[in-house]
Amino acid sequence: GRGIGSGAGHSLLPQGTCFSHARGDIWAHGQHPAPPAPTSSAPCRCSRVAPHKRENCGFPGITSDQCFSSGCCFDSSVVGVPWCFHPLPKQASEECVMEVSARRNCGYPGISPEECASRKCCFSDNIFEVPWCFFPMSVEDCHY
Repeated sequence: GRGIGSGAGHSLLPQGTCFSHARGDIWAHGQHPAPPAPTSSAPCRCSRVAPHKRENCGFPGITSDQCFSSGCCFDSSVVGVPWCFHPLPKQASEECVMEVSARRNCGYPGISPEECASRKCCFSDNIFEVPWCFFPMSVEDCHY
């Protein structure tokens, strides 16, 4: 962070500010009201981010409303990782949103987007050395 918390290993609780600010509405009660649906993120783009892979999108003590209004995801259920974090990249459909490591190959090297679509699979060729044509995942597990 800027200024506060630049000491080694104290980015989550810089000088107690995050703890004291967030204590009342997050940690003490353990529950927080359901946030309004973020406008720029879909549920799979948030809930499918592995906690250890979250990239910080906020600041210590950010509220869920502030986080969502920045177009980011908020989840305070995992301790020791950012609670406000960037969503996964948008895909053609929600079923295609997943961590790269979750992709199950549905094609072959060099498959065309059209051939992939004819197999009812997802296509994304922006990352090398991973399947570009991959099976979709049910969105039933996705949530905010």
